[in-house]
Amino acid sequence: MKAFRSGSVFLGRVLPAGLAAAVVLAVVPGSAVSGRETSRGVVIPAFYDPPARLPAENGALVRTGPLPLALTLSDVDGPLPGRATRLMYKSTDAKGRPVAVTGVYIEPTRKWKGRGPRPLVAMAAGTMGQGDQCAPSLALENPVVISSKTVSFGYESLAIYRILDRGAAVVLTDYVGLGATDRLHTYAERFDQAHALLDAVRAAFRLPRTSLSPKSRIGLYGYSQGGGASAAAAELQPRYAPELRLAGTYAGAPPADLTQVIKGIDGSALAGALGWSINGLSQNYPAIKKVINANINAKGRAALKDLSTMCVGDAILRYAFSDSRQWTTGGRSLLKIISSSPTAKKILAKERLGTLRPAGSVRVTTGVLDDIVPHRQARRLAVDWCAKGAKVTYRPVKLTNLGDKILTNHLAPLLTDQADAISWLTDRLNGKPATSNCSTLPHRP
Repeated sequence: MKAFRSGSVFLGRVLPAGLAAAVVLAVVPGSAVSGRETSRGVVIPAFYDPPARLPAENGALVRTGPLPLALTLSDVDGPLPGRATRLMYKSTDAKGRPVAVTGVYIEPTRKWKGRGPRPLVAMAAGTMGQGDQCAPSLALENPVVISSKTVSFGYESLAIYRILDRGAAVVLTDYVGLGATDRLHTYAERFDQAHALLDAVRAAFRLPRTSLSPKSRIGLYGYSQGGGASAAAAELQPRYAPELRLAGTYAGAPPADLTQVIKGIDGSALAGALGWSINGLSQNYPAIKKVINANINAKGRAALKDLSTMCVGDAILRYAFSDSRQWTTGGRSLLKIISSSPTAKKILAKERLGTLRPAGSVRVTTGVLDDIVPHRQARRLAVDWCAKGAKVTYRPVKLTNLGDKILTNHLAPLLTDQADAISWLTDRLNGKPATSNCSTLPHRP
């Protein structure tokens, strides 16, 4: 996309698992191509415009095209980490409606040295924002985007490149409405996210000229928003995509209970995510929208509208540490307003993870001091899964307090546990059985 590549400059090098790659800073011009969809001055490629009609089958490919990876090196076997294909595929949203979802498949250059054919890892990105310019697939093309109107960082590249370096293929979903220009991203909504991730797997297997086979093992990987998506997909796979056999699922810092997560992010550095949650839930559930509209003031309405096109960087710069009580007519927090509505409470209960047994082996990681996606609700997910007989590896990450409500206690476990999480998932892809530590969970923080 030419608008993204304007003004590129060299920043430095990333070394994931021995793979070096140049990082590009894209400075986005404020002008847009006439007639094209833009989000905060960023031109969204026509590829991301869904057609009027979609295929009937979930996971069916709508269109594909090349995606130039910004972080690449030359190798005797080809470009490292691999060749990327931009995807648009059909999925089904939480209301049973057909929806177009975008993403990317990456065929790795590294050979798979494990047992069986090359495996596939379905990557669910962490929080990127709600504007179409924040789509994870676009972040692979432009890892850092800075302009006067938007700031976006493709921080998932490290995990993706580490997985590719193991020889596993990767398919990354943009989620429902993130990238695709026809609707708003339903941030952290479990059904939309699970369906989008599982259908990305289906789409990857439909691509021609890949090294995947019908016997390729499948893994799910995600942290934060992605951890919730991978957890939801593991729960819903048996009934939504029964033909897919999951070898293992990594769910890092999963937002399993939105009631507790809303409480955690309100007033934090990532307070903008509260707006994304409300916007997303309001789109899928008119009852939530009705409750919010009855209690929100002009400042709150402006904030929700503003946040609907923002990326993480924008939200931190403009709404860090915002208190939702400033957005309501009666001075109550948005959580208290939702909690006072029986209908809204019922919807949030429906969204809670842990009510179904996940398919295959799962690994749950949570920072003990995580105050953004609170530790206790993530730990409860592991407890709930253990009670249902799931094979759970529970990993509480104990670090020193790195600062209250400033994201550090949430992000540090992502980095400190990432190598171990990928190794655990690689073992599952290699056919090694997982051991459960459910029996010791009551004695762990």
